[in-house]
Amino acid sequence: MKILLDIKDNKGLHLLEILKGMPNVRTHIITDAKAGALEEVREAVEELKKILEGKKEARNAEDFLNEL
Repeated sequence: MKILLDIKDNKGLHLLEILKGMPNVRTHIITDAKAGALEEVREAVEELKKILEGKKEARNAEDFLNEL
């Protein structure tokens, strides 16, 4: 299981030390930029799921490219 936590720096270091002491837990610190990118990908996947389920209408590709 993977869990992404967003914790203030002054509190996160203490929790990180506790987690590092657990034999079955691996920790990995990521940058704010990488966390933001992961969040954007997660939102895109959720939007795609809604489109595939018919809960949301897809945009025209030509309109999308014109926005860029």
